[in-house]
Amino acid sequence: MTDSHTDSRTPSIPEFESLFINNYALDRVDAYLKRFNPIKTMGMQRMEIRHSAILGWLLDPQESHGLGDQFLKSFLAAAMRDESGEDLSMIALEISQSDLMDAEVRREWRNIDLLVLSRANGWVFVIENKFQSRQHSNQLARYLDIIQGIFKAKQGDKHVDLKPHGIFLSLLDEEPEDPRYARIRYQEMREILRSVVSNQVRPLATEVKTFIEHYLEVIEEESGMDDEKNKAIKLARQLYRDHKKVLDFVVEHGTGNDFTFACDAIFGEQLKVYSPVHIAGETFIYNSASSSYVSFLPKSWFDAFGGDKYWWHGCDNWWAGFPVICWLQLIPQNDKNLAQLRLYAEVGPLVEYELRKALIEAIQETAASKDLQKVSFQKTATNEGKKFSKFLTDNSISIDDMNNSEEIAAKMEILLNRFQPTFDALAQPLSQFIEYGKKEAL
Repeated sequence: MTDSHTDSRTPSIPEFESLFINNYALDRVDAYLKRFNPIKTMGMQRMEIRHSAILGWLLDPQESHGLGDQFLKSFLAAAMRDESGEDLSMIALEISQSDLMDAEVRREWRNIDLLVLSRANGWVFVIENKFQSRQHSNQLARYLDIIQGIFKAKQGDKHVDLKPHGIFLSLLDEEPEDPRYARIRYQEMREILRSVVSNQVRPLATEVKTFIEHYLEVIEEESGMDDEKNKAIKLARQLYRDHKKVLDFVVEHGTGNDFTFACDAIFGEQLKVYSPVHIAGETFIYNSASSSYVSFLPKSWFDAFGGDKYWWHGCDNWWAGFPVICWLQLIPQNDKNLAQLRLYAEVGPLVEYELRKALIEAIQETAASKDLQKVSFQKTATNEGKKFSKFLTDNSISIDDMNNSEEIAAKMEILLNRFQPTFDALAQPLSQFIEYGKKEAL
């Protein structure tokens, strides 16, 4: 008799071949995912200010795109009509037949997303652009009030105030809060831009046309109008239904990023709960890992709580099941590839309030007596009803490149070495609580 057996969840070789060899649907999905789009590559597709910059460029008749004032006129004319086709505050036909080559387009002027000024025609437009965000702080009314009376046009020997007109451009299904604003959706703007580009008498420069195609692709995808994406989604769903077993196996065992690679390098691969790990001469007890964290206990803490022979009411399903846990976590920053690597230690949700309070107080007393300056709880840590209480300070280190697994691994070791004296010092006070642990049923 043998203990070895085949896991029923493990796909067979023919099942892998069925998915990966000569699979038309998989090839189509792969081709869609490999479409190059520089706007998406730079992470700009959902940045509202970048959309305003692109729109400002397209609307400006003096810019290098070669559209002249055609897109500007088409956009303004469409915006100044409501959904029933009735004109709003001026005749859309008048806009479409005008000459707007004198138009001046300002971006982020006095916090206004886009402002279009045509002194020759006596028009000024305030364009509020909402790609993912929503209106706030009565901003629409504020913007129109700001420019009332600021701009003037010359009529004969006199200067007269230009009347401002508001345009509310949105991706989401949202009505402008100020009735003075005409509404236009990104979906409609997309059709206008595509039509203007298609109907150009003089061909646009190749690089301009390519950029506009990329921009249209972004709008289509974000607004759910991307036919290729929708087809790819349908194919992906069918692929998953047909090859669920293989794909689940790949997701479970084949995913990884530079943090997980760093964890593998430091903690080892395919570890089980309570596996001992030796790092820089010290021993830790592994618990679990994900794409952004790895949890563990110093072995001295693991032993202090009686190893895996005890359980703690309230912590049964919390991390490794002990009253305390440690973990390393990678926290991305807003700037490029920068990140913070942090080491946490936390007292968990013990059911017995007095036990939890005594544990925290024992850690605090040891920190005070041994001058452990990196140990500090919040004042509310011992409050009744409190479940989670972190207690390490000065516990982070900067990561210059979060895509560099070697840097992450090296700084994991630095943090663990920095806190090893703290780990050792706290083992003794933790051991006095072993009598409260419940022995496992035999």
